[in-house]
Amino acid sequence: MNRFGRSRASVVKAAKTVKEGPVGAVQSTVRFSERIESWWRNHRSNARESLLRLTVEPVQTLMTILVIAIAMALPAALIVAVSSLQQLSGNWQNSARISVFMHVDAAPDVVQRLQDTVRAMPQIEQVTYISPQAALEEFQLASGFGEALSLLGTNPLPAVLLLSPRADLINDISGLSALVDDLEQISGIDGVQLDMQWLQRMQHILEMGQRVVILVGFTLALGVLLVVGNTIRLAIESRRSEILVVKLVGGTNAFVRRPFLYTGLWYGLFGGMVAWAGVVLGGFWLASTVAVLANLYQSDFALVGLDFRGLLVMMILGGTLGLLGAALAVGRHIARIEP
Repeated sequence: MNRFGRSRASVVKAAKTVKEGPVGAVQSTVRFSERIESWWRNHRSNARESLLRLTVEPVQTLMTILVIAIAMALPAALIVAVSSLQQLSGNWQNSARISVFMHVDAAPDVVQRLQDTVRAMPQIEQVTYISPQAALEEFQLASGFGEALSLLGTNPLPAVLLLSPRADLINDISGLSALVDDLEQISGIDGVQLDMQWLQRMQHILEMGQRVVILVGFTLALGVLLVVGNTIRLAIESRRSEILVVKLVGGTNAFVRRPFLYTGLWYGLFGGMVAWAGVVLGGFWLASTVAVLANLYQSDFALVGLDFRGLLVMMILGGTLGLLGAALAVGRHIARIEP
């Protein structure tokens, strides 16, 4: 009642000042400045007092904020997981390398001709030649059968060309398939190998993850709207008599619902902040385990964290949802309360 009374008094005072002001251009200027000052003073007062009102019932406020934070943290954590997996796309170029095996008995001039032919293909960005001797030495080190392989009278390994496709073909499964078919038609090439199954699996996993994030995010956003709307509805019912008095003295619906809109905004902002903090702390807790697992696979994989921009996004999203949920609640219930 005190908040509505003070705000209403400020509006009346501003209106009286405008009415008694000078005529002409000065009156228009005073009227506009007084309206802006009254508007700013009223919104500032509503925002401050709605924030202070949340501290009156800290347990209920904390529970509501935690529910909103949990609903926002789950899709945020999924986004972090998908973004972390997308780091692996930087290593797709290595996985997308095409191994071209030449005939074992291919002459040096034939090998050189094949290299020139492959380098001239527009789909190829880089060609690395591995001689049969270099391939044998690498296989001896990798397999651990160096002494046994040294007993062979001849080298059974062929010359190999490692081809790196253009960057725009790395994620293009159909384009890589067509390139492999073209290479297999070249005379002198014994076989072409590409681990396309890995690329297909990774691509589909990321696509599925993105769709899951959208679905879960949309569902939980509706949950946030319902939580905020129900909380604001209970606040309206608890202050029904106060609203009736304000309307009796001439308060409009817009004037009455303004404090409740700010309450929903505060709920959303604090919920977004707590959600961001929860995701960041969860990332710190998992970082050491992920680092150990990545080292076992000799990878530099690491979780992608939420930075300050992530905090701003979470606060803006939470504030928007809180404000929208409050608007839906007050738009429906305030109009029903009439003296």
